[in-house]
Amino acid sequence: MSELLALQDLAENIAREAGALLIERPSNFTLDQKSSLHDFATQMDHKSEKLITTRIAEVRPDDGLLGEEGAERESSSGYTWVIDPIDGTVNYLYGIPGWCISIAVKDEEGYGVGVVFSPATSMLWKAARGHGAYLNGEKIRCNDPVELNRALLGTGFAYDISRRSAQADLVGQLLPQIRDIRRLGACAVDISMVGSGSLDGFLEAGVFEWDYAAAVVIASEAGAKVTRRRVWNQSKEMIIVAGPALHERLVALVDAGDWS
Repeated sequence: MSELLALQDLAENIAREAGALLIERPSNFTLDQKSSLHDFATQMDHKSEKLITTRIAEVRPDDGLLGEEGAERESSSGYTWVIDPIDGTVNYLYGIPGWCISIAVKDEEGYGVGVVFSPATSMLWKAARGHGAYLNGEKIRCNDPVELNRALLGTGFAYDISRRSAQADLVGQLLPQIRDIRRLGACAVDISMVGSGSLDGFLEAGVFEWDYAAAVVIASEAGAKVTRRRVWNQSKEMIIVAGPALHERLVALVDAGDWS
């Protein structure tokens, strides 16, 4: 077994353990505000990250860590784990399915392993570079080719409300040209769904590395193309994911917009 496949198995086991913790949703939440009133973490985000980082440290103490809720450690092994302990915290808080645990591993070649687990919907996507992508054990491929006027797209919106007008402009341009738009609430799940064909494409501005790291391995191994752009005066990233034919059209539309 290659190193990446062994890391994939470890990431899957840890994600499932975190899922078992999180599926027992508490009746009361404590909220830690981050960048705005709309950007927060719950006590369960912290508990999940603690569980994940502890399990990684037990098995791979020399690996680096980068977690949404503050976990950070330099790597001396060449591998770094990129963790979102709950992607879709608002969904989780409100009891809406679609939140997930996202765990990636990167090395000197880039992102090599991705596991995205949605316990509330019993869906687990996984991929290792060069070994294909899977949903619940079945190999997956993205939809391609897809014409723009037949495309079902996923998207998300920034926590910074002042940035949403630019996103609304893009949605306004897209709606007359596509099949429809879905806003499901968890970037990692949305991108993984491009890989498994439940969405034809996904684009969102204002994302962080832990939002997309695991899912782009899954989507890429399923045949999708991934483009990242710096937006908002280079302070945030936009990510665009779709099968090759649709991806080209979406990139052109995004590049024509004003993201200053």
